[in-house]
Amino acid sequence: MKLSHPYQFLSPRLQNRAFAIMLPLTLLAMYVEQVTGVPLKSDVAPSGIFSFEFAGTLAAAQTMVKSWGQLGQIYAGVNIGFDFVFIITYVIAISLGCVIVARGGVLSQVGITLAWAMFAAGLFDCVENYNLLQILLGNGQEINAMLAMWFAIPKFAIVILGLAYFFIGGAVVLVMRARESH
Repeated sequence: MKLSHPYQFLSPRLQNRAFAIMLPLTLLAMYVEQVTGVPLKSDVAPSGIFSFEFAGTLAAAQTMVKSWGQLGQIYAGVNIGFDFVFIITYVIAISLGCVIVARGGVLSQVGITLAWAMFAAGLFDCVENYNLLQILLGNGQEINAMLAMWFAIPKFAIVILGLAYFFIGGAVVLVMRARESH
């Protein structure tokens, strides 16, 4: 049975257009995330928000929050809050990218599966963010730090796989098209 992709309701031309809109929006959102994440780098959180996502224990996460100070905690709240916008943009952009490459005939079912999986990555990111916010707001329990980490791991795995498929598969499609035109 052949799996259909999440953008069947759009023509290939509209898929391309949507991707052309979502890619710069994703890059803009990524930039905002980077800017608001700079003040979160500290001795106990050398990778800023990424350190917080992978703290794994409440004690480690609380130490990071404390190291940020009051202003850093505001930046953390803005960063995590804006991440909900970033989730929408990157899920759509990467999933559309996977569909576009899949249309080129390179491991199409893998691309379509990854396009659907991006929505799971977005959901995992939302669960992760909820748990990080609980810790940031002082309502955190040990389970929140564990859940944030355990939802971050598959989120990043799916995103990395989706990006790898898009870039590697996209390069293969371009090479195939170049050979066909000669």
